[in-house]
Amino acid sequence: MGAGRRVRDVAVEVGVPFKTVEKWWRDCGGVKPSVSNKPCRYRRLSIAERERIHAGMERGESIRQIARAIGRSPSTVLREIRANLKHQRYRPRKTRGKARTTPWNYSPHRAQIRADKRAARRCRIPKLVANECLRDEVQARLFLKHSPEQISDRLREDFPNDPEMWVSHETIYQAIYVQGRGELRRELAACLRTGRALRKPHRSGPKRQGRIKDMVLISERPAEVEDRAVPGHWEGDLITGKANQSAIGTLVERSTGFVMLLHLPDDHGALAVQDAMIDAMMSLPHQLRKTVTWDQGIEMAGHAAITLATDVPIYFCDPASPWQRGSNENTNGLLRQYFPKGTDLSGYHPDYLEYVANQLNDRPRKRLGWKTPKERLRELLSDPTNPHGVALAN
Repeated sequence: MGAGRRVRDVAVEVGVPFKTVEKWWRDCGGVKPSVSNKPCRYRRLSIAERERIHAGMERGESIRQIARAIGRSPSTVLREIRANLKHQRYRPRKTRGKARTTPWNYSPHRAQIRADKRAARRCRIPKLVANECLRDEVQARLFLKHSPEQISDRLREDFPNDPEMWVSHETIYQAIYVQGRGELRRELAACLRTGRALRKPHRSGPKRQGRIKDMVLISERPAEVEDRAVPGHWEGDLITGKANQSAIGTLVERSTGFVMLLHLPDDHGALAVQDAMIDAMMSLPHQLRKTVTWDQGIEMAGHAAITLATDVPIYFCDPASPWQRGSNENTNGLLRQYFPKGTDLSGYHPDYLEYVANQLNDRPRKRLGWKTPKERLRELLSDPTNPHGVALAN
């Protein structure tokens, strides 16, 4: 900026919005550069300039006369006087005839003290710098791949009587992405879901479609599935690896967000998915086996055999309608932190899949009141009316 480069060019090189560059440049005392490459000047009034304003007011000079004397804009001088006169109007004394005075109480030293206090409030130490315990807690949860929003609201649950341990999710994001602030280590950006070094808007890719014989569409699904009040309704899909040659099956319970992963080491065709689905569904108690919602992928061609073996009806979403499986789509995005796109998914051991599922089931969720899916499921299973609760909880 000091070399006279354009604001937008500097913003592209630094990787921040151009408005942010302008703000930083103003805060450090710079002015917008021109082609002449003139040196910038300090923008805030100094104590000497305030004393000159005070002297001009005593002599009855006009605002423009005072501004010319100190080399400032008349609006700058007027704002300075209005801010420190306690809403009293300044009127210069007449130079001809009988002089008229107006009471005023402008003090340059008092005005400088107020300006210094306002500057100190603007330059306060960030919370994650001042509070080492909070910083360590946030870093530890980021390493567990919790999102900043999950961390922010879970801290209020875990430390309800200690406001010093509360922090907003935007503060966490800025501590990671804004260079030079030093609150959190920059490599923690890799622990976020996107893993990006810069903040960018989310983009959704095209959805694979297919046709399956005798499928039942989502429009015929029971109405109780919609409100998530009744547990036992699941959403499923596949996440694929490099060149769609490998895949992992995902199942998400709509009421609690509980996740189960299907190990598909050899292939992810209809027969392999059918066997994995039967094994996963039969490991659940009867109360948690109500429905499954899937997209129209050809891997679910054996849905009739799955329903026959497990007594779980399978419903299919409309084409190109991923929002009809919102919980599963969200979970698939979370899983990409552990299974990046373009990798071979067939090499992951079943123990690692179980570890990843436990990680997701231990994440606090906003829609659960910042409880974890495992905690919410444990609450449901601890109900004495559920005869299968003890067995599954163990």
